[in-house]
Amino acid sequence: MPGCGCASCAGLPSGHRRPFELVVDDVIPFPFADVPPGYRACARGLGLSGPDGTALVCLPPGQDLPPDGPSRYDGPSRYDVVLIDLLDRPERLGALRRAGLVDEGTRVVAVGLDHRVRSEEELARRLRLWGAVAVPDGTVLETGAEHATPRDLVRRALLLGGSRSGKSAEAELRLAAEPYVTYVATGPDGVGDGEWAARVRAHRTRRPAHWDTVETIDLAGAIRGAARPLLIDGLGTWLAAVFDAHGAWEGDRAPVEGRCDELVAAWRQTPRPIVAVSDEVGMGVVPATASGRAFRDALGRLNERLAAESEYVALVVAGRPLAL
Repeated sequence: MPGCGCASCAGLPSGHRRPFELVVDDVIPFPFADVPPGYRACARGLGLSGPDGTALVCLPPGQDLPPDGPSRYDGPSRYDVVLIDLLDRPERLGALRRAGLVDEGTRVVAVGLDHRVRSEEELARRLRLWGAVAVPDGTVLETGAEHATPRDLVRRALLLGGSRSGKSAEAELRLAAEPYVTYVATGPDGVGDGEWAARVRAHRTRRPAHWDTVETIDLAGAIRGAARPLLIDGLGTWLAAVFDAHGAWEGDRAPVEGRCDELVAAWRQTPRPIVAVSDEVGMGVVPATASGRAFRDALGRLNERLAAESEYVALVVAGRPLAL
């Protein structure tokens, strides 16, 4: 942004991107108001249908579909091209996919690109995850399935990190543009613990409203029965609950090992994309108690086994994923 000295802007040449402008067929500027015969403006001037039936919608910063939502508006049932600000709320793209307005043949182009993302490399990484592209100023966009951008969604992703490292936010970012996601919460709901309840509320507020939530410690069963992408947050709280369930803090820990074996087997055969968050335990102090050391060792072994079965593994530090 002009005059901004932040790290993102300082790393780019002057005039890297000009202010947003869109013109359709060389004659119809955005927003779409008075359109020539054969064209139809829709969605309060955000959308446009052409004589050949091709449809486009543009959702730049500060703009959205009509407040009744994508299921009740005057636009087409599907768009061939979507230009959308993804840096603020990428879940809007997931909602469009959920409504059927965007499908695998839609060309999704990111607009409103600015210093909300720290670098061009990070921008490209996020857009690959979301199935979108950024194009240079002056680009003429063609329609057709051959121009659509596939999403870079791996089958198994494991995100490790310390407390407040940003690992949960990174997991949510990876799935933000998906139409259907099941969030598997493994921790307590915070009843009776105000500080933990505040953490739970913060996570719920940050997640897209159209995601489903399941609270369970039967992770193997949740994975085997998954009908949509899963986000598991997190493995550390799950393992602690398993220790509790089997009285393993001071007693027999064989049942815990069995539950971990079951989880690894389900992870290996997962029918849907899955992202899991876990605590990195290898850089802390040695716990003072035998039960603490047993938990640390069990989680470390579980992380190692799941990492060996994953297409993508990253250590998240200060909000930045470092691929392993």
